[in-house]
Amino acid sequence: MEDIIFREFPAMDERMKERISLLYPAYAEWNEKINVISRKDIDMLYLHHVLHSLAIAKYKCFEKGSRILDVGTGGGFPGIPLAIMYPECRFTLCDSIGKKIRVVNAVVERLGLENVTALNGRAENAEGMFDYVVSRAVTDLRNFIPWVKGKYSKSIIYLKGGDVTGELKTALKTNRIAPEKATVTEISDFFKDAFFNEKKIIEIRK
Repeated sequence: MEDIIFREFPAMDERMKERISLLYPAYAEWNEKINVISRKDIDMLYLHHVLHSLAIAKYKCFEKGSRILDVGTGGGFPGIPLAIMYPECRFTLCDSIGKKIRVVNAVVERLGLENVTALNGRAENAEGMFDYVVSRAVTDLRNFIPWVKGKYSKSIIYLKGGDVTGELKTALKTNRIAPEKATVTEISDFFKDAFFNEKKIIEIRK
């Protein structure tokens, strides 16, 4: 199942591949206890969750030493796959639901990821400034942007499906952000599976 990841990222080293391979058994085990991924979706973990998260890695190469905040991470997406790909960056994964952070901590420990910190709380509780904020469609962008105001120095990178035109326009206007600060990229530009046909990466630059 993980072969789909290795095909799309052929430059991965052996440690990265090992950690990617551990994701399915780790999540399958925890999903029996805490339902962080839909039961019917767990067998599609690598396509629907890992590869979807790693669309960000196709789109943006994080600079060495970057600090990245994953807001509403759930069970660890997109943060954990990105942390595997960028071992020289620091990731803070936050979620307000404690049981989801419990899963994140368990997976991080199992994979031996030393560049991840899990935070049970809201984005406002994350200390310090981050270079980037990433997230996977946790809420309408109009509401999301205020959550992370003052938390990033470079950009928000947001995964979202469907027609985002109206939502993005309203979010930018409501939060007084110039339209030229935002770009929308089709994930199907990177991955050809039909699952990604209407999925987007929205970047809002500082």
